[in-house]
Amino acid sequence: MASDISAKIVKELRDKTGAGMMDCKKALQSSDGNMEQAIESLRLKGLASADKKASRKAAEGLIDSYIHTGSKIGVLVEVNCETDFVARREEFQTLVRNIAMQIAACPGVDYVSQEDIPLDIIESEKQIESKKDDIANKPDNIKEKIVEGRIQKRLKELCLLDQTFVKNQDITIDELIKQSIALLGENIQIARFQRFTLGLKYLFFSTFLCIIYIENMYNLFKEGV
Repeated sequence: MASDISAKIVKELRDKTGAGMMDCKKALQSSDGNMEQAIESLRLKGLASADKKASRKAAEGLIDSYIHTGSKIGVLVEVNCETDFVARREEFQTLVRNIAMQIAACPGVDYVSQEDIPLDIIESEKQIESKKDDIANKPDNIKEKIVEGRIQKRLKELCLLDQTFVKNQDITIDELIKQSIALLGENIQIARFQRFTLGLKYLFFSTFLCIIYIENMYNLFKEGV
């Protein structure tokens, strides 16, 4: 049954919950097509209704910094929400800090989502994969499917939202954000980020110092100095 989930029933679940299509499909597969169990599963994960809020404007939020132990890796990240009230909530601030730590832990991640990847990068990856020796003698139709599968895997490796959350291996960053949307009741989006590795890019050294300064000021602010 799990493999026979139709697009119609997936859409029905999406209409009822507002969750993403893939989230709905996974919920239906895990519940063997049982609609009520799928709805309950999405609610427990905090995914129901999260996508309905995704189109709402998010212009408030926080810019946060994270300096990894040893002060050799630094991260700046901007995460947006809809109101300053939510931006001040501890749950939102914890989310932003967790996202910053995630970025520090994922050196291969360069983009927030797959929509942010330039077409020339995608085309370059396709060229690389299509010329690999292990598929050189495959029929064209088989080769195309293999390349497409590898490209999708590679694009996920490049994107923050597709990464497994370092503090909970059962969810992705995308799912973590959807859970926070359900909890806080506002649209939440990662706007941009920048990772800095000591000595990797000399031109960014002055910016790296700015991160340290921001981190220190942030800590002083929290301590009420």
